[in-house]
Amino acid sequence: MTPEEFVATLKPYAKTIHAVFGIHWRVILAQAALETGWLRKPVTDLETGRNSFNLFNIKGEGPAGTVKAYDIQYINGRPVRRVFNFRAYHNYEESFEDYARLITENPRYQQAMAVAEDPEAFAWRIQQAGYAEDPRYAQKLIQIMRKYIPDEEEPID
Repeated sequence: MTPEEFVATLKPYAKTIHAVFGIHWRVILAQAALETGWLRKPVTDLETGRNSFNLFNIKGEGPAGTVKAYDIQYINGRPVRRVFNFRAYHNYEESFEDYARLITENPRYQQAMAVAEDPEAFAWRIQQAGYAEDPRYAQKLIQIMRKYIPDEEEPID
């Protein structure tokens, strides 16, 4: 799937989350793109290959149970690959909704929600709140937004 196809496919879900929860649709799509490699590397169960429909690499128990998969954990600044339990969903819509509830209901993301209409500021705030361990997480999200997910008024280059 190309970045353009990814955006076209998932943008309606992100727009709905934006309307209901207030998290800007551009940063939601950028997170899903980064976390899944544009759906080329979605979280799938190591043993069965079952798709988790987890677009945001959220760990723990989901509505459709869990899947075991690798993720990178940073230990003393160095990336280490480990197996974790990730939330599993029945579809992508459920993944978007669960992500939005996590961000809006967890107090650790209050500072991010304070700037939710500014996708680049939001990216920095969720990194500061510890959403991901990658020290370049916000930079990567901003790069994705600027290159592949422009504002509606901006032309795609």
